[in-house]
Amino acid sequence: MAQRYVVQTGDPVLRQVCAEVRAFNKDLHDLLDDMKITVRAESGAGLAAPQIGLPLRVVVIDVDEGYFEMVNPVILSQKGEQIGPEGCLSVKGKQGTVRRPDKVKAEYRDRFGKKHKLTATGFFARAVCHELDHLDGILYIDKAEEVYDLEED
Repeated sequence: MAQRYVVQTGDPVLRQVCAEVRAFNKDLHDLLDDMKITVRAESGAGLAAPQIGLPLRVVVIDVDEGYFEMVNPVILSQKGEQIGPEGCLSVKGKQGTVRRPDKVKAEYRDRFGKKHKLTATGFFARAVCHELDHLDGILYIDKAEEVYDLEED
């Protein structure tokens, strides 16, 4: 298990549509373990595999509701609207204002291939949408109503 390097905007892997995971094996387990270490070391709310250079449909989300590993996730439905700030581990030094659904229902597989469903609201829904966008080569800056530089301390 190791912390991975987080690629930054300009790296072409961030713009790829990611491949579905077909093998639920030790390699996937190791990847998920490394992603957990990385998202926590970077103090992120989530991390998608393309952010560490792998164009695979894998994300981890680490929010108040818990820690989630999502393999081949799909949003089944969305409802409502929220507008708020977003940042990204692959877009250092910037933040933007993004419009997202307030509630989403998603389906995904865990590290063993078992199917799960979840309902997310508020910030959790924002994190799910943000991370799943990465799997289709979309960054929050593509959807932001405004993007601004964060102040350096």
